[in-house]
Amino acid sequence: MKRTLVILALLVATAHAGDAERLAWLEGRWTGTQDGLAMEEIWSSPAGDALVGMHKDVKGGALVGFEFFRIAPDAGKLVYFASPNAAPPTRFTAVEIGERRVVFANPEHDFPQRILYWLDERGALHARIEGTVKGKTRAEEWTWTKR
Repeated sequence: MKRTLVILALLVATAHAGDAERLAWLEGRWTGTQDGLAMEEIWSSPAGDALVGMHKDVKGGALVGFEFFRIAPDAGKLVYFASPNAAPPTRFTAVEIGERRVVFANPEHDFPQRILYWLDERGALHARIEGTVKGKTRAEEWTWTKR
């Protein structure tokens, strides 16, 4: 019985191994401009069952924001680790993984509570963050093309 529980625990802990491979469509260098803000987002390949990325915003020739992130299995789930402006990483757990769409959530986080990425039919990458701030729904969305 004990051996069966150990084997079952190992199977559950690795149930999502390989899920990062399902996000291979994120790989590459993505750029876009919005209201004079030049954005660049770069994602590594999913080799090693993890994607590593960075984002930077430039306005008027100056760096105005950056973020490091990683998507990797953790505790049996696929997790997005967000580290804006070099802050300690915040965890968002995958709640939906589709062919060209992924949604991560952390309902306890102040804002955002959800992070979404999807690839549209033209090949543009969209990112959206959403949640509530002081009881009001808030969302921001960006679109980039691959370079």
